[in-house]
Amino acid sequence: MSLYLHPSITRETIKEAKQAGISGVKSYPAGVTTNSSSGVVSYEQFYPVFEELEQQDLVLNLHGEVPSSATNEVTVLSAEEAFLPTLLDLHRRFPRLRIVLEHCTTAAAIEAVKSCGATVAATITAHHLSLIIDDWAGDPHCFCKPVAKLPSDRRALLKAAVSGNPKFFLGTDSAPHPAISKRGDKVAAGVFTQPYAVGYVLSALEVAVQKGMLQDSDVSEEALKGFLGEFGRKFHKAPDPHGERVIIRNGGAQVDSILRSSDGSVEVVPFRRGQTVWSVEWKQ
Repeated sequence: MSLYLHPSITRETIKEAKQAGISGVKSYPAGVTTNSSSGVVSYEQFYPVFEELEQQDLVLNLHGEVPSSATNEVTVLSAEEAFLPTLLDLHRRFPRLRIVLEHCTTAAAIEAVKSCGATVAATITAHHLSLIIDDWAGDPHCFCKPVAKLPSDRRALLKAAVSGNPKFFLGTDSAPHPAISKRGDKVAAGVFTQPYAVGYVLSALEVAVQKGMLQDSDVSEEALKGFLGEFGRKFHKAPDPHGERVIIRNGGAQVDSILRSSDGSVEVVPFRRGQTVWSVEWKQ
């Protein structure tokens, strides 16, 4: 569980959170994504909170974008890169604070995280390993924030995912928005991947090898174990799953075209609906 960074959060709140087993705080810049209207406008007011996070050894999870601005020539395509100086500044001010730059979408973000010390890491989603701008431009079910970017950015994400660098690990950012909210004049930002997340990752890596973006030797068992579980668990200091394993099979899962709640009142469209992906079986 994490807290939502908000002006009501104080140093005392962070102390109480530590005692309650809260793992960290999530920051959304105001207005950049779904339900972020109460997000951060300026980080300076939160410096005391960040100091306490550092002292309590909790994690600051960052949605790394700035709001779009015609005046500053910031759009959804440049919002993440425009945020990176803030990431670097926060790391400079709070070098012992564990920071996660969540759902990276650009080569620039990958390089920024690499340039930081061991207390800064990043997550990469299952869907961003396969999407580029053309995919979400024509399909609201592929639209999320941050938006998928250029083919060169996708290559950087793929290479980071199999690099064996413990700074980079899976973070699904799965968003089960009702299908009705993905239609109409204002499309909700989010992609629903959770039922098939590991399979999506493996399928994206398989396609990357087929297209020459990765070499077959790049996708090692060691790299997959790190990206899918070990790196993130160690960074967050989460408990070891004590022998839990997954069995993966190529082409073993058919993605549902739509998922419905038990009473039929809510419908959600999964990512890559109707397609075949790697299957995953969980074992103790």
